[in-house]
Amino acid sequence: MNWEGVNEFVAVYETGGFTPAAKQLDCSTAQISRQVSALENRLGSKLFYRTTRKVSATEAGQIYYQHCRQILDALQEAERALTDLQTSPRGKLKITAPVAYGESHITPLLNNFMQRHPDLELNCQLTNQTIDLVDEGFDLAIRLGRLSDSSMIARRLSSRRLYVCATPEYLARHGEPHTLSELNHHSCLQGTLDYWRFKSQGQERNLRIHGRIRCNSGHALLDAALKSLGIVQLPDYYVDEALKSGKLVSLLSPFQGADEGIWALYPQNRLLSPKVRLLVDYLVEQLRI
Repeated sequence: MNWEGVNEFVAVYETGGFTPAAKQLDCSTAQISRQVSALENRLGSKLFYRTTRKVSATEAGQIYYQHCRQILDALQEAERALTDLQTSPRGKLKITAPVAYGESHITPLLNNFMQRHPDLELNCQLTNQTIDLVDEGFDLAIRLGRLSDSSMIARRLSSRRLYVCATPEYLARHGEPHTLSELNHHSCLQGTLDYWRFKSQGQERNLRIHGRIRCNSGHALLDAALKSLGIVQLPDYYVDEALKSGKLVSLLSPFQGADEGIWALYPQNRLLSPKVRLLVDYLVEQLRI
């Protein structure tokens, strides 16, 4: 492939003009113009509309830029990978994880990882919002349950199990449900979704539930359940301790769904990054069941 003119083209596209592109690349405006013109001639396509006031990309220029940007990003990542192979991991890591699971399981491991690698800088954002990793410049996301973004690379770190449970006091007052239909007669503590997930007759089933308390915090729902305000469905990392101590009782175990995955998700262009690969390997090792 002939790379001549590609860097100049990308610089013009990203800076919006030939003069700012020349400043960025530390060369003359005339040289930028010559290189882009030669590239257009070689491709047989006009990449920019030029006027005395403005430079804007043609449709062909927009398409060509998207491909060139991906290639240049991949080259930069490859160069960083070779450099990192010769040195200890260094640079910045930008990571996102869900709030509750991040606080209880991920951030302690990240802190241990940072102790091992003093040349790394960490930016960890805990949020339950789904962040666009590419647009926001994240290296890695921890995601729970089913994955919807097939453009990312995913590696399974661990798994979680959903439990339906209530206190012995609540069950003494309201009775224990033994079938899914009996949940209609109970106060179900709702999270962000208005349904719970079960497995019935070998099939996954989403059952709509009702109750007088709804909150987007798992800790708040756990507190409500411990205060005998209703039945709750929560992942194991919320309720394990309460189940072991007997403060909560597990219900409807014949209808318990399959374990769900806990994933490390990262963009395609982070595949070659040794610091990301090293961190993912560490998380797999530490979270292994």
